[in-house]
Amino acid sequence: MPSYISGIEQALPILRGVSRVLVIGCSGGGKSTLSRKLSGRLDLPYVSMDRDFYWLPGWTKRAKADERALIAATVAQDRWIMDGTGASSFDLRLPRTDLVVWVRVPRPLCLWGLICRVASSFGRVRPDMAPGCPEQLPDREFLSYIWNFDRRVSPIIVERLDRYAPDMPVLTLRSRSDMRALVARLQEADDVE
Repeated sequence: MPSYISGIEQALPILRGVSRVLVIGCSGGGKSTLSRKLSGRLDLPYVSMDRDFYWLPGWTKRAKADERALIAATVAQDRWIMDGTGASSFDLRLPRTDLVVWVRVPRPLCLWGLICRVASSFGRVRPDMAPGCPEQLPDREFLSYIWNFDRRVSPIIVERLDRYAPDMPVLTLRSRSDMRALVARLQEADDVE
């Protein structure tokens, strides 16, 4: 069973010693924003599952074999922070990960995050999205994914963590304030050094 970290203070020394971080959670929860901020704080190259593996221009899904080959090549690198849940590739990613950060915010916050994202980026390509994939209105399937994430996807995450990363430290962040506090504490630690 993974080692669930009880709080940000316990996570700080672990974060300082990691080279490969996987940030997972529901869409709209803030994992991409958090990943980019942690990338800067930890000086780790930022990798987006959506931008770098899943999508081709025009919202075309990449072939699964090509996607897995790209993921395998990326996780073989020494240093990265990767944003994206994609449980189907946990077998490739988790064994190469030093720390999992699970953004596990409530459903209303994920839906609000999606609304804010669409409002601020509609028609434009976000930095964590593939070229040629401008932000669009969510369809029913995507809204259902968010609505049912905790019931349908979270149990799969737990099972895959148990299977592929039984000794993995997992930091769970349950609010935007948890995410802000983590980034702020890393900044404070940098300022002291």
